[in-house]
Amino acid sequence: MQLSEQGLRKERAQWEAAGYQLPKYDHEAMVKETRENPFWLHFGAGNIFRAFQANVVEKLLNDGTLDRGLIAVGGHEAMEKLFHPHDNYTVLVTLKADGNVEKTIVGSIAEALTMDAGYDSHFERLKEIFAKDSLQMVSFTITEKGYSLVDGEGNYTAAVCQDLENGPEKPVSYMGKIAAFLYARFLSGGKPISMVSMDNCSHNGTKLHDAVSVYVKEWVKSGKADAGFEQYIEDPNRVAFPWSMIDKITPRPDDKVAALLEKDGIDDLKPIITEKKTYIAPFVNAEECEYLVIEDSFPGGRPALEKGGLIFTERETVDKVEKMKVCTCLNPLHTSLAVFGCILGYDLISAEMKDPVLKKMVETIGYVEGLPVVVDPGVLNPREFIDAVVNVRLPNPFMPDTPQRIATDTSQKLPIRFGETIKAYQADPNRSVSELKLIPLVYAGWLRYLMAVDDQGNHFELSADPLLDTVCPILAEFHLGEEGDMEKLRPILENEAIFGVNLYEAGLADTVCGYFKEMIQGPGAVRAALEKYVK
Repeated sequence: MQLSEQGLRKERAQWEAAGYQLPKYDHEAMVKETRENPFWLHFGAGNIFRAFQANVVEKLLNDGTLDRGLIAVGGHEAMEKLFHPHDNYTVLVTLKADGNVEKTIVGSIAEALTMDAGYDSHFERLKEIFAKDSLQMVSFTITEKGYSLVDGEGNYTAAVCQDLENGPEKPVSYMGKIAAFLYARFLSGGKPISMVSMDNCSHNGTKLHDAVSVYVKEWVKSGKADAGFEQYIEDPNRVAFPWSMIDKITPRPDDKVAALLEKDGIDDLKPIITEKKTYIAPFVNAEECEYLVIEDSFPGGRPALEKGGLIFTERETVDKVEKMKVCTCLNPLHTSLAVFGCILGYDLISAEMKDPVLKKMVETIGYVEGLPVVVDPGVLNPREFIDAVVNVRLPNPFMPDTPQRIATDTSQKLPIRFGETIKAYQADPNRSVSELKLIPLVYAGWLRYLMAVDDQGNHFELSADPLLDTVCPILAEFHLGEEGDMEKLRPILENEAIFGVNLYEAGLADTVCGYFKEMIQGPGAVRAALEKYVK
């Protein structure tokens, strides 16, 4: 069976017999209408987008709520090797904790484009889309680092500097291009739009706004953009940057899932490793659980996406939900397992949850250290949320998620996933940061992880992280079995950009150094430290 427009049409009976849920709407008509009158454009067409947002639209197309789909923007490799050869269809494989597997063909992506260099026609098409009256929302899942304009030293990157100087005509940086697209919309009449970051980071809408506004202010100041452009961007009644909280685990494509699909008779679904060392495939494997809570700020209107399970509310509630999840109930637990999983040689998060010490570690970080400072958002119950995470989601043996994947970009995650809890303790007169025992242990574990030596003394490859070139030379001065000068860690421990706070000023640096000192005593020292402090 071929995953394509022609294959699904000719072999529909075979697909259905194999247990696949197929589109129930007129796909050709949907594509035509979407291209002519797009309402939702999405940047970052990765796994979570295809498993979540695209599937929500798929459901609403199937039940008649929507008659238009999505336009997706991704890297050129994804477009050329994944989207275009399969007419933008995706196979969504939902791996349920009870062992059942649900297989869905998602066809809601009507058009797939890229902003990569050398694709000028795509860039012009995106400017055209931004100028459309029908466009209501532009969303993003480009990871936390996608909004950063600086390098590891805190300076604007060369691409950002180039765009700030040259203006909106031919930008090369990611956020520079987004700013240029917004300028195209401004020039087309200043039409309303909602710019919705759906990334897994705190106050994501503000991060998007702040990144874009750097370009806008400089272009207006230098006369490369009309003075009204800045007023347009800063007017929430015309351009909104709502906050959101997203949650759905979508690991990289799993070989077992690929084998399952191949056994069903589907051709050409092998995973691909991109130039950036990410794993993509024409299928996505994901858990069943999903949440997307969005600030209801849409000056140009929006369709009834709540019918697809999305939750729309006010900013204050989104903030509470995001802090509940990102700072306590899921993300910190994931990062804790990722750091120690890599050191201890695990290759599955679910396998780590069978380790009594690691399970107790995340339970303590979640229930004991984090949950007491969480504010109940009302739309989701914190304890029920963390119960599902610890007892159902993380232990799900059918979810092929790895600590190595979760360990990606850890330096960008630490200030939110743990730093906010530390700040909450600092702000509470009835609490002291000295009560925190295992969050500092994770910090020490991350430093130990950066040595790229596992608990048996063997080298392993670190996951990608923009600060590796900055922090790894410092950790290279430490060796297993040697005492080590803890003062050498000061440049890292006092870096608020990494931890959210200066650990010396917070009173946690000595604790972290003490843990780290024990973890480098020799092979088995990390396991020994976990046994000692977790139990």
